[in-house]
Amino acid sequence: MHLRVSFSSGVPIYVQLMEQIKHAVETGAVRAGEQLPTIRKVAEDLAMNPNTVARAYRELEREGAIEVRHGLGAFVADVETGAKTTVIAEAAESLRRAIATGAILGLSEPELRRVFEKELSRVTGDGSQAVSGAGGNRAGTKAGGSGERSSD
Repeated sequence: MHLRVSFSSGVPIYVQLMEQIKHAVETGAVRAGEQLPTIRKVAEDLAMNPNTVARAYRELEREGAIEVRHGLGAFVADVETGAKTTVIAEAAESLRRAIATGAILGLSEPELRRVFEKELSRVTGDGSQAVSGAGGNRAGTKAGGSGERSSD
């Protein structure tokens, strides 16, 4: 995988790394289960602080794009796992907003639970009804301009 960063682009370096790694996954340049370069290697190749690379990897792990296996390194996550993690995060955010609205309206925790359980059973019925959700769309970006550094 070839990574490049532009220190003069105005886009945070860790975001540039994240977008390039996501783009590499989306285009098939790296496949599910494939090991990513170590934090140290990327930092050395691009002459940057390892903490910046670590931040990018942490954010990618939080998004479900990669899996960090302590002592072994970072690996590209299974596409379904990553997509499912994104959908779960989006659903959790929607539920947080609904809970906050209910709390503002004066509902207690037991009342919120009853409303949630009632609506969940209304949507899912006996469990055989499929619930459709929205998936995320990620776009990869390329760094450009002066001040670029690249890594192989």
